[in-house]
Amino acid sequence: MKTGVSTGRRGIIVVDDHPLFRKGVIQMLSQEADLEVRAEAETAPVALDLLRRTPVDLAIVDIGLHGSANGIELTKSIKAEHPHLPVLVLSMHDETLYADRALRAGAGGYLMKREALDSVIAAVRSVLDGEIYLSPTMAKRMIADHLKGGAQSRSGVEKLTDRELEVLQLIGEGKEMRAIAAELHLSAKTVEAHRSHIKEKLNFSNAREVARFAVQWVDRQRQG
Repeated sequence: MKTGVSTGRRGIIVVDDHPLFRKGVIQMLSQEADLEVRAEAETAPVALDLLRRTPVDLAIVDIGLHGSANGIELTKSIKAEHPHLPVLVLSMHDETLYADRALRAGAGGYLMKREALDSVIAAVRSVLDGEIYLSPTMAKRMIADHLKGGAQSRSGVEKLTDRELEVLQLIGEGKEMRAIAAELHLSAKTVEAHRSHIKEKLNFSNAREVARFAVQWVDRQRQG
């Protein structure tokens, strides 16, 4: 992908399905003299189409998106088509649950939305400069994980797809199937299918065992 335009400003695409938050991020970025938002999207297909037609230097991607592809899946697609384009993942989800997976998908940084107002410009500049952006707490955790043998050793959760991981997390937070479907913009039937796959991959007998494990897993991740 080509980068840079005649203005000398570095171009950015913002992909987020919450219009107010997306506009807030765009407004913040637009206040920087050397940054320019050249495209915005709320779904993965639209984002990929725009990226094929719009030269940018950075993609900011939310994990939760309308449609079948979430932000981590979109990150993988972006890196497959534009391997040199840096990606910053922006999410409402706690970084202890998703940062490692986002980085392995090819992202250059992970920023929680509740910290975005204070940190988005610093995160953008770090990722644009080829650096990895994580909160200091998460960076220490990932170093510790690496020294202990890597995140792969944590549990069978690594077998799950990105969408199944989202469903597991929301189950662990105590949400019902219908609420999960609404949050992920999926049908209740699709969410039930994801829960069934989780049960099979983690060798559980029923939905109650999935829920018990999910609660314990979320608690462990947040406690570090």
